[in-house]
Amino acid sequence: MNARRRGRPAGSYRAGPRGDPDRGETALQKLDRNWSDLLQELRVLQTGIQILTGFLLTLPFQQRFTTLTPVQVALYLALVVLSVLVTAVLMSTVVMHRSFFQHRIKYQLVRNADLLLRWTLLLVGLILIGTVALVFDIVLGGIAGLIAAAAAVLALSLLWLVLPSRSRRMAENRTSDHPAQE
Repeated sequence: MNARRRGRPAGSYRAGPRGDPDRGETALQKLDRNWSDLLQELRVLQTGIQILTGFLLTLPFQQRFTTLTPVQVALYLALVVLSVLVTAVLMSTVVMHRSFFQHRIKYQLVRNADLLLRWTLLLVGLILIGTVALVFDIVLGGIAGLIAAAAAVLALSLLWLVLPSRSRRMAENRTSDHPAQE
């Protein structure tokens, strides 16, 4: 029996997940939905990254930039590098889509895009923390920058790790009690 007859995308035996019978989806429909969801997340991230990168790239042209300490300049340059790196990681999903296009390997595309999206989120988190640290350091001093960075780490950890994990557990507990709900 080939992969297509088992409800999986064409390709190798481990080509992808099974369909979702609770949603009435075939494996290919599920991959299409997952790809569409990833694209929406990428669009949201793209706008935020463009704004952050634009902000960072305008700083050297401000009058006060020449008054930055060597530590502040180093942090700024690290943020610019991270910003360019996150842009490259985000855009690699487009490159990957182009190279995978019409090769019937959507599962690998979705899996790799998910991985790249996770790396993008990690890098965006670092940029947000670093940007908060830099701004508070410039405006209020080094200690304020460190405190603001710690607060940003805490906020991002709560919003991006704790809240989703807790919500997922609660939803899984509800669906195990009532399997028909989703």
